[in-house]
Amino acid sequence: MTMQIADSVSLSTPDAKARLHAVAARENLRTEPKAVRIAIISVAVLFLTVFVVLPLVVVFAQAFSKGIMAYLAALSEPEALAAIRLTLLVAAISVGLNLVFGLVAAWAIAKFEFRGKTFLITLIDLPFSVSPVISGLVFVLLFGAQGYFGGWLRDHNIQILFAVPGIALATTFVTFPFVARALIPLMQEQGTQEEEAAISLGASGLQTFFRVTLPNIKWGVLYGVLLCNARAMGEFGAVSVVSGHIRGETNTMPLLVEILYNEYQFVAAFAIASLLAMLALITLIAKTILERQLDEGHDARDH
Repeated sequence: MTMQIADSVSLSTPDAKARLHAVAARENLRTEPKAVRIAIISVAVLFLTVFVVLPLVVVFAQAFSKGIMAYLAALSEPEALAAIRLTLLVAAISVGLNLVFGLVAAWAIAKFEFRGKTFLITLIDLPFSVSPVISGLVFVLLFGAQGYFGGWLRDHNIQILFAVPGIALATTFVTFPFVARALIPLMQEQGTQEEEAAISLGASGLQTFFRVTLPNIKWGVLYGVLLCNARAMGEFGAVSVVSGHIRGETNTMPLLVEILYNEYQFVAAFAIASLLAMLALITLIAKTILERQLDEGHDARDH
């Protein structure tokens, strides 16, 4: 009798009910006919093979089609090295700027209530809805020779377009939301109790941020930086508009791939493309690890 009462009490808890619902859901999935399950899994595997695996295989196969020496020679060309250096430089600039903005914006949105909060969230999401080519054209209208600031820039001998500053601005714009969007829901879920406790104990605002807030969101920060960096290195549309395609100077890796491919230098084009593919694979692995860390953090807070 005591065992039955204990079982009924344990089954009445929210955790027990959630487990029962999960088991019931799994059992419902297994009630589908075996042929239907096999067909669904086969379609998913076929789709991933055609649209993900095969393109990666083709890229690496073409890159090494004439041997490892030809591959290394293509990557060691001055033009390729210049594109790699420029891509890394622009990614570092855009990730750094978006990291600072993302932390500040997420802190403000998650921890405070103020007029215009919804509008700020909308502005953060704007690059998701605007074509990268359009964003590049916006910078041309602002900083081009006939643009709004073009005359002033020309008089002061400042070069924005067709130079590193313009490429960095365009890349920063298209990667604008990633860090902030990774942190906002995480910080909203954590609430403000720990910060309020730290301030009540005499901690300053900076001390509270670096000793309380930042350790709690470190995996979210790394997650946002990872996605921001991957997008920055692979950006094509906006950079293509503002770069001017000056060989050896303003061509990033994606732009150089297009130029080499159009010139029928397939090994060189796919060699550069393979570097971007490696970046994508590394990003995928790191993203999986960080998502696991975030999930473990959520489970720890729930318990």
